[in-house]
Amino acid sequence: MSDPQLDTLFQPLQLRSITLKNRVFMSSMTHNVLLARAAGGAGLIIADGILISQQGTKWHNAPGIWSKDQIAGWKKVADAVHAEGSIIYAQVSTGAPGCVTPTAIENPREIIAVFKQAAINAKNAGFDGVEIHAANGYLIPQFLDRTSSHRTDEWGGRIENRSQFGLDVLKTAIEVWSTDRVGIKLNPTGGYNDVRMPLEETLQTFSYFSSEVDKLKIAYVTLVRYAEFLDPIIDGSHHAVKHDVISTYAPLLKNALVFGNAAFTGEEAARYVPEGKLAGVFFGVPWIALPDFARLLQDGKPLDGTLDFTTCMALEGT
Repeated sequence: MSDPQLDTLFQPLQLRSITLKNRVFMSSMTHNVLLARAAGGAGLIIADGILISQQGTKWHNAPGIWSKDQIAGWKKVADAVHAEGSIIYAQVSTGAPGCVTPTAIENPREIIAVFKQAAINAKNAGFDGVEIHAANGYLIPQFLDRTSSHRTDEWGGRIENRSQFGLDVLKTAIEVWSTDRVGIKLNPTGGYNDVRMPLEETLQTFSYFSSEVDKLKIAYVTLVRYAEFLDPIIDGSHHAVKHDVISTYAPLLKNALVFGNAAFTGEEAARYVPEGKLAGVFFGVPWIALPDFARLLQDGKPLDGTLDFTTCMALEGT
């Protein structure tokens, strides 16, 4: 029996020119089992953390979108998801740091150009849009965060300078797709790699960056709130900056739809959406355990989303 309190999660949502069939979305999780989740009722699917160029990454056989073969492969995925009535965005990203010591990028504009080509490739692959990955210690938050960025040139120092790389990446994606088909994922709490500014600096930096992002009038911003599984222990301690991400930054976003991410339950999501705090919610772990998560949630069926992470996190032989 369905739960009336969850009904708001299954109302259609207009994402600019795209109609999403519900507000239960599938987050990117650097894996590739997308068709089953489309069939399972996901209103919006974010495809992996797709690498923009061939580079080192800690994930074996991580997906990319720089070659003709990859574009052709993603076209098959996008077509299959569309056949199930779902919408699929490509999350374009750079790999995690692979250097033994801090290493500066000599010309950030070269990386921005690679992001633009990845956006073009995603369009040619039949995706419905692109999401810029600016969360979880990847390259854009490394530019944003003062503790990870030691640059003294036009890309470092002042908040405005540190924000420029991410904003320029967004602008190139908009050139390819238009504002209606571009989103961004932000995790202001940090924690990964050297991304760990004090609270006051975090609030100042991400308030400025969020406001500048909103001026670009992109389709959506996904805010990743604090979750312990996103706050690894480094050198014996956690480093993420705990604060209320949704309440702090969502009010700054006047043009973009605001989506939530990180450890939401269906019941919790159903409170956030009708209250107007969020337009939709991304779920991650439940989709891994339950390919038909959205349908089970809508029908009020039991949700046994228990996972043994040792069997699904790219360990040898899995």
